[in-house]
Amino acid sequence: GINAEYGDRSAHQHSSLFLHFRSFATIMKLNIAYPATGCQKLLKIDDEKILSVFYDKRIGQEVSADRLGDEWKGYVLRISGGNDLQGFCMMQGVLTNTRVRLLFKDGMPNYKERRSGVRKRKSVRGCIVDSQLSVLDLVVVRKGAGEIPGLTDTTQPRRLGPKKVGKIRKLFNLSKLDDVRQYVVHRPLPEKDGRKARSKAPKIQRLVTPARIQRKRKVLALKKQRAEKNKAQAAEYAKLLAQRQREKRQALLSRRRSSNRTSTSSA
Repeated sequence: GINAEYGDRSAHQHSSLFLHFRSFATIMKLNIAYPATGCQKLLKIDDEKILSVFYDKRIGQEVSADRLGDEWKGYVLRISGGNDLQGFCMMQGVLTNTRVRLLFKDGMPNYKERRSGVRKRKSVRGCIVDSQLSVLDLVVVRKGAGEIPGLTDTTQPRRLGPKKVGKIRKLFNLSKLDDVRQYVVHRPLPEKDGRKARSKAPKIQRLVTPARIQRKRKVLALKKQRAEKNKAQAAEYAKLLAQRQREKRQALLSRRRSSNRTSTSSA
């Protein structure tokens, strides 16, 4: 009677544990971003019929969002990434739906080189979507007829403006002759008691200034001086080497002549 009761209890625990993990595995979060407004929306989906439209799709592919509901009619989403249940991210170019261990080096995505020349083996998930993902990242590439609350009906202002010269010119439609420094986006700082309002602006990257041009001329001039110096030293070394070889040849000829004279005199 005790063994039967213990067996029933263990079987019930195992079945409940299995159902718990099964229900946990089928829940997937869809993180949907809309770049036009800068907003994101997180959906928790536990319906396999809805999630099956994303299965066996790869990063970069576009999927229709009609199955998410009537308000999503006409929307098209692009898969941009995701994470599995253990937190390992998906990697573009790894054509599998499982987790693999790759050897990373400098320049590869998902890896930051801490020391020069160091390679590291890391676990990543392939770029194919399956049911083992916990979060799937999506981007709206085509907007439908209806509005999505919290995603398309509100606008989230950008906290920071562009920093590179090319992106500032692209934002304000500037030409090469316009001064980019006059169009930098200033971020206002919180005001303090009785002090003047202050703002903060980023340092413009890749900005061509007279100082930068002068510095570049200096670098090129130093490079040219080094090349001329190395060329002169190489010519001087070749001249010295030829002189040493000439002296060595003359010394060898003088020894041969002296040996010939001694042999003829002894004869």
